[in-house]
Amino acid sequence: MKYDFDQIVERRGSGCYKWDDVATGVIPMWIADMDFQTAPFVIEALRKRVEHGIFGYTRVPDSYYDAVVNWFQKRHRWSNLQKEWILYTSGVVPALSVVIKAFTQPGDQVIVQTPVYNCFFSSIRNNGCEIVENKLVYNNHTYQMDFEDLECKAADPKAKLLLLCNPHNPAGRVWTIEELKQLGDICIRHNVLVVSDEIHCEFVYPGHRFIPFASISETLQHHSITCNAPSKAFNIAGLQIANIISDNADYRQKIDRAININEVCDVNPFGVVALQAAYTNEGKEWLCQLNEYLYANYTYLKECFELEIPQFPITKLEGTYLAWVDCSALPHSSEQIAEHLKTHFQVQVNEGRMYGDDRFIRINLACPRQRLEEGLKRIVKGLQVLL
Repeated sequence: MKYDFDQIVERRGSGCYKWDDVATGVIPMWIADMDFQTAPFVIEALRKRVEHGIFGYTRVPDSYYDAVVNWFQKRHRWSNLQKEWILYTSGVVPALSVVIKAFTQPGDQVIVQTPVYNCFFSSIRNNGCEIVENKLVYNNHTYQMDFEDLECKAADPKAKLLLLCNPHNPAGRVWTIEELKQLGDICIRHNVLVVSDEIHCEFVYPGHRFIPFASISETLQHHSITCNAPSKAFNIAGLQIANIISDNADYRQKIDRAININEVCDVNPFGVVALQAAYTNEGKEWLCQLNEYLYANYTYLKECFELEIPQFPITKLEGTYLAWVDCSALPHSSEQIAEHLKTHFQVQVNEGRMYGDDRFIRINLACPRQRLEEGLKRIVKGLQVLL
């Protein structure tokens, strides 16, 4: 079946945070959800559930766990994943927060590889922990891990966790097996637990392959906790479903206790239904076509910038649908640039400062091409004015 990603869906007035939080006329290219309808087979499964007419407290069935296991075993080669390892919760950010709560005390250190997803910072602070930055190295429009610095940061006895973003938001990297092994070896050597946020795992472009951190070896599996969800891939973040995966029964007991302390132990029936509908052969085909469309959007964006404003290089995008734009040619902060674009050119992007690098802005390119073209036209004009 051929899916239509060119369809324009009116989202204003639907209680949509992305669109209803900005003024009429502004094109929002910021928060990380897509402007595509979710897959029709997911919508149909939800429609059938709605027709039942009762939406009480939800018991998660065995078929849910089977869907997760089968999906990651077959699609992502996590061959020994077992249903007993899976704990569900309402989202990946709550998942990260409960893992931090379960394995740290206030004052402990949590390592992050900046620039990185902004909610990493708030989850760490909310649990009374100290943020330690292992800054990624930016070179030739891409990023590499700084393993020498990581060795130093992990050696501190106060360092308890490392939050890994795999694939990485906003750097666009899909980490290789060699990079993940080296990171894992360092963390094992210093008894730092790796917590891998793999929410963007379905967005991977030609020449790259997503590797679940815990799938690499039993050693890394024992020394890590994985957080994933179908929410980004199928545009169902509002249905609030996610999973925390660990092969360690003691770890799961600690996590389960933290889930209940944080009161994120209940999920809604629609998230449960949607995951099972998504993690199917139909879901694979839909994602295949979606990734082709997104990669074409990235190529269009990159060519547009190279032609019109080459002073603003685009970071090489290996995964995710988030373009990371180098604005260091300007003497302005990312906050000033984002405000300028929104106020004077009616397009909203994310400022890089919130992710830990004030030289960049982030652009969400997960929208129909017609909307992307208009949004980029405004961004290009806005940046040209500042040169």
